[in-house]
Amino acid sequence: MQERIRFSGPVLASIFLGRIHRWNDPKLTALNPGLPLPDHEIAVVHRLDSSGTTYVWTGYLSKVSPEWLSKVGVGKTVPWPVGLEGRGNEGVAGLVKQNPWSIGYAQLAYGIRESLQYGSVKNASGEFIEPLPGAITAPAEEFVGSIPEDFRFSMTNGPGTRSYPISSLTWAIAYTNQPGGKRKQITDFLSWATHDGQQYGEALDYAPLPRPLVDRVDAKIRLIVDGN
Repeated sequence: MQERIRFSGPVLASIFLGRIHRWNDPKLTALNPGLPLPDHEIAVVHRLDSSGTTYVWTGYLSKVSPEWLSKVGVGKTVPWPVGLEGRGNEGVAGLVKQNPWSIGYAQLAYGIRESLQYGSVKNASGEFIEPLPGAITAPAEEFVGSIPEDFRFSMTNGPGTRSYPISSLTWAIAYTNQPGGKRKQITDFLSWATHDGQQYGEALDYAPLPRPLVDRVDAKIRLIVDGN
């Protein structure tokens, strides 16, 4: 029995473009046969401030919707066609909680902390996937062999039947030449974060890194040296 509402990428883009206005729109009911959807207006909520979360969200929508790509595009801030504005993940989560029949996007942890309902999203393999830690790690596992040397890549709408399609890594940027003998402090922290620190991630609603990706990060950490 289907328990959660299902979305596809194009339908999500249409909602945030203001093309789909009501929860019982035919495009939503087609994705959710047998699930009673209310005849209520959809209240869209998005970020007001510059945000990496927005960059990931709009990057995903740009991959699944040519109209979104051409009219709105990808960015940490974009010209939103519709919606209420919230500052920070907490602001978006708070507005969704306060406004019945609303929809927004936020880092997973904020949705969990606010006890918000969430839907499943159709991935590139045609499976409807919920945003759970294992499903967020899955696209990183799929991509790990093709990630470029500079680690600049997006894993939204990634391959794999288990992959949640709106997933992203968190990046840390460090100078290769560390001034003032700071190399050890920097490398010790980065090594802890990608090894022993991984055990604390799930309790904080972060997905663990796959082991092959940790190995590639280790190789980058070894490039950090003491500079002048």
